[in-house]
Amino acid sequence: MKVVVVESPAKAKTINRYLGNGYKGLASYGHVCDLPSKDGSVLPDAGFEMKWQISSGSEKHLKDITSALIGAEKLILATDPDREGEAISWHVLEQFKNTTLLEGVDVERVVFNEVTKTAILAAMDNPRQLDAELIDAYRARRALDYLVGFSISPVLWRKLPGSRSAGRVQSVALRLICEREAEIEAFISEEYWTLEATLGLLAGVHFKARLTHLDGNKLGKLDIKNEVAANSAVAVIASASLAVQSVETKRVRRNPQPPFTTSTLQQEASRKLGFSASRTMQIAQKLYEGVNIGNETTGLITYMRTDGVQLGGEAITSIRQDIEKQFGKRYLPGKPRVYKTKAANAQEAHEAIRPTEITRHPNDMRAFLDHDQSRLYELIWKRTIASQMQSAELDQTGIDIGDTPGSVTLRASGQIMAFDGFLLVYRESKDATEDNGKNTKSNGDSDDSTASLPNMVEGDQLNTHDVTPEQHFTQPPPRFTDASLVKRMEELGIGRPSTYASIIQVLQNRDYVMKDKGRFIPEDRGRLVSTFLSNFFERYVEYDFTAQLETQLDEVSAGKLDWKALLTHFWNDFKAAIDSTKDLTITNVLDVIDEE
Repeated sequence: MKVVVVESPAKAKTINRYLGNGYKGLASYGHVCDLPSKDGSVLPDAGFEMKWQISSGSEKHLKDITSALIGAEKLILATDPDREGEAISWHVLEQFKNTTLLEGVDVERVVFNEVTKTAILAAMDNPRQLDAELIDAYRARRALDYLVGFSISPVLWRKLPGSRSAGRVQSVALRLICEREAEIEAFISEEYWTLEATLGLLAGVHFKARLTHLDGNKLGKLDIKNEVAANSAVAVIASASLAVQSVETKRVRRNPQPPFTTSTLQQEASRKLGFSASRTMQIAQKLYEGVNIGNETTGLITYMRTDGVQLGGEAITSIRQDIEKQFGKRYLPGKPRVYKTKAANAQEAHEAIRPTEITRHPNDMRAFLDHDQSRLYELIWKRTIASQMQSAELDQTGIDIGDTPGSVTLRASGQIMAFDGFLLVYRESKDATEDNGKNTKSNGDSDDSTASLPNMVEGDQLNTHDVTPEQHFTQPPPRFTDASLVKRMEELGIGRPSTYASIIQVLQNRDYVMKDKGRFIPEDRGRLVSTFLSNFFERYVEYDFTAQLETQLDEVSAGKLDWKALLTHFWNDFKAAIDSTKDLTITNVLDVIDEE
């Protein structure tokens, strides 16, 4: 018998079906070991020795694996293909290393990016050893998180009564949310006006143009400050003899976005579907592990924790064939599109998230999925197909209109879709932005069509039918959503694909932030904690410092940095920062917070 260990019972069930007799798939149910939540679990003075403990509830799962190993010929560790998966396999193996169970038993590590029969059989034919460098990176990360949490949290409890705890990455994410709230509170709104004129050719065709220059000067956003100035500009436009000064038309190409990574999937699922980051990952996990689609149980998408945007050669071939079959040759580029990952750590830069079989169209899968699973699968399928489709082509026209003295200039813009290309299938959504003084948000597809313009040539005389002034007030930056927070963390290099959702969830669980209409608002408790950390542990909530630490952890994964050297360098400075707070009184702390 060959014993195959994976994380989840769903995946174990699928694997048992694929491998058949001679194999027994069992689930570890996630991590089987963790660091106990008490002092002394990591010992800096003993070479960062880590005292692991079997996780609550894992005894039963380890007992099942133990029973299966009796008389087995091989132990196959087939957990997820990333740092966490490598760590689970390592912990499982460590439990049996000092027993007689593994005498005469071959131990192999296999990885697959999708839970399909082809991928699993291929993985079984290409086993490897455990990746020591990935395991070291896991140990370094867990030790860092433990040392920060169990060093800062007691200081918080003593110096800031009522606070809960602090985490290495969560505290930096909390700072982002709190700083945004401070920006909003400090924001002073300013009034400004814009002017739009309805103009017409002598033939009677009307169109709209906006004022861009007044008295020969280009107008800034806030240059028309009040109603008096706006009405003055209205009078100038109304009395001017307007004509077309220039017409510029150009053909622009818009290229599709690459297929999904973990962060871009979380962002788009938040914008388009209203899912939290953790909800997106829960649904994606089920689609990855296996779904019964009538005649078989199979994974519908590839592994959902990845920084990679690249696709495998076979996948690209099948995607291109499906594009040609569904939409015709016109929608298929002459050669495949190649996307390159920006991931810092190539070892963990797996293939992008895609359907395991592109021919499983969303409409066909709907009968086998619940509502949310169906919507997320459709999103992944559309993004994948679009990523290999022809570019969209748009004819953009800009017309400058003015009078001979140069007292006013107006601009009319138009856009006509010449060829929809990939936009036939998929349009990326945008985050909320400050636009003309109004917070705007796209929950669905971005709109690529603007008003078409009548044919005009330089010198055409125009009639002014109406001039409309509109009052605006500048708006503060919007609060973060799941999408914009994940995007910002990724931009700053804070966290990694497997951590974004849990970071956000922890902040909510600790009552440091709340969610209102999909946006994060810091609670008073969260703002106090963030202010405390920013004043007394400033370096450790700096964005650059946290990002640099993530880069060093990636270097450990790549075998370029010793994990204990990383921890030693960090701990020496961090312990000094902790020690410096010993003489702080609660009064000292409250004085600083009150001042802030």
